[in-house]
Amino acid sequence: MGRIFAKSALVAFASLVASLLLAYTVVPTLGGVVDGNAWLILTICPMLVAWPASAFAFLQAENLRNAHQELARTHAQLAAAHKRLEDKASRDNMTGMLNRESFFLALDRTRPRSERGALLIIDADHFKKINDGFGHLTGDAALVEIAAAITRAIRTGDVLGRIGGEEFGAFLVGASDQEATRVAERIRHEVELIRFQPVDERTIPLTVSIGGTSCPKGATISDLMRAADRRLYEAKNSGRNLAIFKPDISAAA
Repeated sequence: MGRIFAKSALVAFASLVASLLLAYTVVPTLGGVVDGNAWLILTICPMLVAWPASAFAFLQAENLRNAHQELARTHAQLAAAHKRLEDKASRDNMTGMLNRESFFLALDRTRPRSERGALLIIDADHFKKINDGFGHLTGDAALVEIAAAITRAIRTGDVLGRIGGEEFGAFLVGASDQEATRVAERIRHEVELIRFQPVDERTIPLTVSIGGTSCPKGATISDLMRAADRRLYEAKNSGRNLAIFKPDISAAA
């Protein structure tokens, strides 16, 4: 408020000076005379008019600026809230990974920007036994541990999702076949290292089977899923706790 008062006072003073200068230069030129009453009017009127008028204008401008700032803050808050809601809607509540729909959308968006890559399907071994033997809460806790191990094992920039009850998908952006094989084995090993002890200090072994395939241009997501699924079934049938990666999708599709 003090700034508005000072600015309006400065405007009033400038108006006063302009009024006096005009009277001093223009009136005599036109043959008129500025007497005492005229000087009084020329002094008082600018102060009575310019000061409150400029103060009102500055106050309105200040209010408008504050309103714009508040609107910008509100817009930023709404945008942040929308982003949080959007992110929450795209995530699996338990593991924090992308849900099935969001994973495949991300896969569909990311693949065209990557010259190469690989798809892994990761499935928890003997998971029904954990649910049946220890309860679904213990099963949920095991899934959280497995999801954390998968997250530790992948590379920065890869896309992760929970695509089924105990099944996860990983798209390894730009990965060569050798890199994909190493990441798949790292995931398998990281899960195997988990010491899961939910009850009575008894350790429940956790392992995963992994099937993977490369992602050539022109292959559809359905083609890739069928190929990776075929490798996953091969890993399951070969004893589980195994990662099988084969780049050629034609034999599996």
